[in-house]
Amino acid sequence: MRTINQIIAVTWLSLSSLPRRFASSAVAVVGVAAVVLVFAAVLSMASGFERTMLSAGSDEVAIITRSGSTSEMVSGLSNEQALIVANAPGVLKNGDAPVTSAELYVIVDVKKKSNNLEANVPFRGIQTTGFDVRRNTTLVEGRMFDTGKNELIVGRAAQSEFMGLDLGETIKFGQREWQVVGVFEADGSVSESELWTDVRVLQDAYRRGNSFQSVRVKLESPESIEILKTNLEEDPRIDPDVLSEKEFYSSQAQGLSQFIKLIGYPLTVLMAIGAVFGALNSMYSSVSVRGKEIATLRALGFGPFPVLVSTVIESTLLALVGGVIGGTLAFLIFNGFQVSTLNTASFSQVVFDFAVTPDLLAQGLYAALIIGVLGGFFPAIRAARLPVAQALREL
Repeated sequence: MRTINQIIAVTWLSLSSLPRRFASSAVAVVGVAAVVLVFAAVLSMASGFERTMLSAGSDEVAIITRSGSTSEMVSGLSNEQALIVANAPGVLKNGDAPVTSAELYVIVDVKKKSNNLEANVPFRGIQTTGFDVRRNTTLVEGRMFDTGKNELIVGRAAQSEFMGLDLGETIKFGQREWQVVGVFEADGSVSESELWTDVRVLQDAYRRGNSFQSVRVKLESPESIEILKTNLEEDPRIDPDVLSEKEFYSSQAQGLSQFIKLIGYPLTVLMAIGAVFGALNSMYSSVSVRGKEIATLRALGFGPFPVLVSTVIESTLLALVGGVIGGTLAFLIFNGFQVSTLNTASFSQVVFDFAVTPDLLAQGLYAALIIGVLGGFFPAIRAARLPVAQALREL
């Protein structure tokens, strides 16, 4: 109990002297704040991209592509194979009609609003049941495209990021002009980065015959995917990859997400090393300024351990203040900030929001805590070993 009381007393004395050491303490706080800010900002990009991709996924929907395809872009299915998938066991039916959508996926060039540069945007041909096999996708403006016409509907994110996609506008892709007749939302998922039209019109416009690249199917239940997979793999007429929508988008998000983290974590470590030196400088300055106080306390019977602990506590508290400031700034500046980037799996743009999640903020505070402990440890040892007699002679 005596040791705890001494720790409290020495810590209070140390904290009360902070105004006299404002400059050095501010350096430590700002250094840690910068580390947490950069950490949260960089990794919020990966977090937002993953959220955008995975929010489109469902265990009740399966995506069928050609075996070995890394994305829809490199897949190919014939009209006959699409019909085989639609009539396979495990596929949900609405009356006698299977709830499926055979789809085509091409890339078109659209200029960004932010810099007027061209970007690859996904242009997807869907069947009339395309909405039925996707969850939480709703038309919020205009109307659905008419089958057989050069009409398209655009995702909300694509409309906000790219030029020429406002309702009623006409945009040219290839040799054809397309009219924007509707806008849809999909809970901020990757689908909102796409443009949709009638799959038969898109086949004709890009001379794809009766071919498709994927078939989306609504499953009778999440467990039905195994029935569907087994049935299709045993059918010699088709060589498919069968993944749940959630698995498919998870694999699509993995490459870019890992690349961002590969940059983010080493950058944070390098900045953290600098912040540790800033904390060391601040705490060594604190020990130097408070040398006489510490010696006096030691002469009055305070042990070296309370002095050591109080110094580490001060360093840790300064670091945590910096962590809170950095995390708050990251959330206010970056959370919800909309950007688009190239999805390396599909070579097309994905529009997404940065997501400064509670998990990221917690990781930032853990980093601040480590910086504070490391930054205060060696100065704390120096304070605990401070020669009492020498310091008292300087009084």
